[in-house]
Amino acid sequence: MNRFKYSVIASFVAAAALSSGAVQAQAYPSKPVRFVVTYPAGGSSDVMARIIGKKLTELWGQQVLVDSRPGAAGAVGMEYAAKQAPDGYTFLLGNFGPVLANPLLNKVNYNVDKDFVPVSQITRAANILVVPVTLPVKNVRELVGLAKKNPGMTYATSGAGSMSHLIGEMFKRMAKVDVTTVPYQGGVYSIAAVQGGHIMMMFSDAPPVMGNLKAGKIKALAVTSAERTPFTPELPTLAEEGIKGFSAANWWGIMFPAGVQKSTVDKVSTDLGRALSDAEVKKNLGTMAIEAVYSPPDQFAAFIKSERKVWGDVIRDAKIGGTQ
Repeated sequence: MNRFKYSVIASFVAAAALSSGAVQAQAYPSKPVRFVVTYPAGGSSDVMARIIGKKLTELWGQQVLVDSRPGAAGAVGMEYAAKQAPDGYTFLLGNFGPVLANPLLNKVNYNVDKDFVPVSQITRAANILVVPVTLPVKNVRELVGLAKKNPGMTYATSGAGSMSHLIGEMFKRMAKVDVTTVPYQGGVYSIAAVQGGHIMMMFSDAPPVMGNLKAGKIKALAVTSAERTPFTPELPTLAEEGIKGFSAANWWGIMFPAGVQKSTVDKVSTDLGRALSDAEVKKNLGTMAIEAVYSPPDQFAAFIKSERKVWGDVIRDAKIGGTQ
């Protein structure tokens, strides 16, 4: 009889433990979550994190706290996030620069494949090809023709290894033109150089040039993405303008430190999909010319792998950086 009682009690305890575990899994998150951003407060990554964090806070009933860890072109934040406990209560906003370009260009103290788990891509933003209003071209085809007649024509970048630089090198390679990069200490100075006619073209982020475009101070010829954007629908893609297969855009995604349970990864990914489908979230991101996109963990992992191949080839061909 005692043995029977012991068996019943043991079964009850085991069932209770399983039930408790299920409740805990369903209750995630049960405390505030930190959202690590690799760039300074006030920038596009910080604003993006706050927009999405606010929506996740509403969905979860727990605060999502933005934790800025800037420095070394995003490497400081990446290293910090990689060392956090894999308990699901710290995740990272990674983007093209620190996740992809930095490890290809420089020696870094983190390994994206080993130290992180992709959760979801969340956004993307095309660059805009801009030229001085005085440049005698009306479209990309005419620009390519002019570049072929004038080898060494200059293009501005916001720094060596920046997105604007790498897209310029991709353009040079795919359009088969001899153009020369001129790096500036940030986008403001490079845009001013194009506006003044000192530099012949630039592949700029959209937000810094939109005001100049509306004021007629510079001229836009195309966007770098595979498809036209909802923010500049009048601008063709470079592929439409004859550079077949051209596709380049900045992107952002959510990653966990390696070791986080798959159930937590899947839940956060699903909830990010809900957040990104929200009309207010899309509208707020759109004010920065950033488009909400969503992909589940496996698709985001495959995307990172394909991007690494594309940009690795560009970087090696252009002989940029110190890791190739």
